[in-house]
Amino acid sequence: MLRRNTLPCLLLALCLSGPLALPSLAQKAKKEKGFTSIFNGKNLDGWDADPNYWRVEDGILVGEITPDKLLKTNNFIIWKGGEPGDFEFKGEFNITESGNSGINYRSERLTDVPFALRGYQADIDGRRMWTGQNYEERRRTTLAYRGEKATINSFAGDASPEAIRSKVARNAWTGRTVTGSFGTSDSLKNFVKPGEWNTIRIVAKGNTLRHYVNDILMSEVVDEDTVNGKAKGLLGIQVHVGPPMKVQYRNLMLKKL
Repeated sequence: MLRRNTLPCLLLALCLSGPLALPSLAQKAKKEKGFTSIFNGKNLDGWDADPNYWRVEDGILVGEITPDKLLKTNNFIIWKGGEPGDFEFKGEFNITESGNSGINYRSERLTDVPFALRGYQADIDGRRMWTGQNYEERRRTTLAYRGEKATINSFAGDASPEAIRSKVARNAWTGRTVTGSFGTSDSLKNFVKPGEWNTIRIVAKGNTLRHYVNDILMSEVVDEDTVNGKAKGLLGIQVHVGPPMKVQYRNLMLKKL
């Protein structure tokens, strides 16, 4: 039995120990979820980038195009930690109105264009026209617009770049079938906060690719095209050719599935 005069001391000890215990609990929960941080918030260690367009500022990854450093081709900062296959990625972004960016995954690096990737992309833009859609950079273009569940049909025949380009119409892949809807593009647009921090989450498992913004499912692709589809590849973040812009990213995490 506790003596009456020991209770204040015990309560004081619990209060003082509380803040010390919280980090360990948070770290344990984080570890249980299986996520690993892929951006240290201090520098670009672990990433390959053109410092003309990428930097770290106040703990945030910044991609910026300035009037004196306009781009001729889309530019990526590329994670050097491997080629994830089945994974869950999450982070936060904040982009200016004129900005155009995105998260590339299961991608391959081009050898003839500096800091360029080809592959799936979770689109992000400041005007909220495309944010959340699945756009395949430098290959099949739009696979699923925001609000769509789409199946990419199996592919046969010539797979040369010219043949692939011939199957693109109005910047979308013609060999796709829309099989469902999560809402209209305009209705889902309202869940994206302009000029503020938003969360982005990508879940890639097998041939099913899902993009979430602020925990709202924006698009889903089931890729049955084993010729052009990829099961693993590089992860990178884009700044797009266009007017001066700025995009910020933070809390970038990855979990293998």
